[in-house]
Amino acid sequence: MIIERERQITSVRVDGAELAVFVSGNPTGPTLVLVHGWPDTHHLWDGVASRLADRFCLVSYDTRGHGRSTGTGTVAEMRLEQLADDFMAVVDAVAGSTPVHVLAHDWGSIQVWEAICEPGAEVRVASFTSISGPSLDHLGKWMRQAASTPKGLWQLFTQLVSGAYTLFFMAGALPRAVFRVFGRRWTWALGLRLFERVPGRHIHLADTLQQDMIRGLRIYRANIPRKILRPDERYTHVPVQLLVPSRDPAVRPASFAGIDRWVADVSRTDVRAGHWLPLKDPDLVATATASFVERNSK
Repeated sequence: MIIERERQITSVRVDGAELAVFVSGNPTGPTLVLVHGWPDTHHLWDGVASRLADRFCLVSYDTRGHGRSTGTGTVAEMRLEQLADDFMAVVDAVAGSTPVHVLAHDWGSIQVWEAICEPGAEVRVASFTSISGPSLDHLGKWMRQAASTPKGLWQLFTQLVSGAYTLFFMAGALPRAVFRVFGRRWTWALGLRLFERVPGRHIHLADTLQQDMIRGLRIYRANIPRKILRPDERYTHVPVQLLVPSRDPAVRPASFAGIDRWVADVSRTDVRAGHWLPLKDPDLVATATASFVERNSK
């Protein structure tokens, strides 16, 4: 069996951005696209990819404005509609008309939700494993429904408390100034080790971490207010697997309640872990993803 080392293919050009795309693994296996969130790059998946390389053709990319990918530097370009277009452009470039499987985390997962809720997405995406990143439309709808019962009201309160940090992230120059001081690789790695219990050998950070952290803040301003306050009805026929970390300080497990209203085929596994599950337990992520892909491969 031939296993390719990671290599960058020609950048994919999409609406003012050059997206750096990387391919590795088994070129004859099913294609699995890996999408990172904030403030990561494709290196988030290094540990998971090494465990899947013998079975899948692995495609990862730096989302616009992160790592080796460029962008226009505007808030508008970070809207989910644009990021979903970026994702589909990468899929087209690497797989053509062949359906792909997807594994995504954090904001990477949120933008893939945006893509798979478009009509006909099930023709291009065969399965989606989502970690710590809900559809913002689904989350906004859940918030309205949760407020109607005492239990739901408590769950809504805990989610609002957990998500309060996003208000700081949208506060203009202040968070940018903070991350210029504290957004260095060693401080971020220390935080992952202390608060997420991530082993040092599992931490993969790009040299561009600090600038990615600062530029990536635009994604919060571009999407959270309008999506949470005015959510749309969004459905998908793509099979979805949720890996839900029970100790995620940002996304509470209850926020995925009632997801089967929006997703025709969904399974859920709650995991005793924090937000950075791909770093904390790459074995679990790789095993769960491979199993789901195999169940949904034609």
